[in-house]
Amino acid sequence: MNWLQAHIPVEQDKADALELLLLASGALSVTVTNLGSAPVLEPGPDETPLWSSVCVTGLFEDRVDRAALQYDIEGRFHPAPEIHWENLQDQAWERCWIERFQPLRCGHKLWICPSWSEPPEPNAINLMLDPGLAFGSGGHATTALCLEWLDGRDLGDKIVIDYGCGSGILAIAALLLGARHAIAVDIDPQALAATRENARRNGIDDSRLQVTTPTATLPGADVLVANILAEPLIELAATLASAVKPGGELCLSGMLNPQAEQVRNAFKLWFSDMTVAHRDEWTRISGTKKSTFSCGR
Repeated sequence: MNWLQAHIPVEQDKADALELLLLASGALSVTVTNLGSAPVLEPGPDETPLWSSVCVTGLFEDRVDRAALQYDIEGRFHPAPEIHWENLQDQAWERCWIERFQPLRCGHKLWICPSWSEPPEPNAINLMLDPGLAFGSGGHATTALCLEWLDGRDLGDKIVIDYGCGSGILAIAALLLGARHAIAVDIDPQALAATRENARRNGIDDSRLQVTTPTATLPGADVLVANILAEPLIELAATLASAVKPGGELCLSGMLNPQAEQVRNAFKLWFSDMTVAHRDEWTRISGTKKSTFSCGR
């Protein structure tokens, strides 16, 4: 099979929305690269700059409806960016993926390892993973931030919710780190399937993991992690807050550094001791659920 790449230049603040649109339109993968413009912020050593203009590239099967994608983009973005199409010859994509996905240490105890490789430290806590078509291999900064946070928690006998679970990596990591029960939530059937398969691969008993859509009623969890984009985090603030019991812990990621304050403000009504951590251009926010809160200022 041949493939098509759609290269679309946009301003950086439109990249997240365009990525979601491409995925919803059938893109198999989406990447974001610099267009050569000056960075918005001067990066420090070993940091990634925030670019003012980027190229968002979606990989599609060659039967994609180009006209329909152009129509959707024109309906969402004004002025609409131009799509530059590129034909790609078939190649061993699985082999490319295998070569790029290498074992990754997250924190002090946890390793994320490809299901086809030998763990570097057999006696460590090794999460054997095959993401399939779902987001979450541990390599992205936002996932790594959440994994490192979980690695530093005492999860013994606790209930953990992984909201927007993708491959199930955070829910499964929590169970391997000692959680009693985990609930993995996602709107994508492929993500739910990948989560179930990865749980079986890691010897997780079905009784310890509930895999469900957001329509399910969520209990008061001891810990909730949500690694999704800034806009849905803000929209879901009340829903996520209600799923954490008083004194429980919250971990949010998936937002760019300039978006962090807006996300923090959306949750501060319910959570205290809110702290931030950064990796490259991404932020993690964590906090503790208040026992009581006031609706006033």
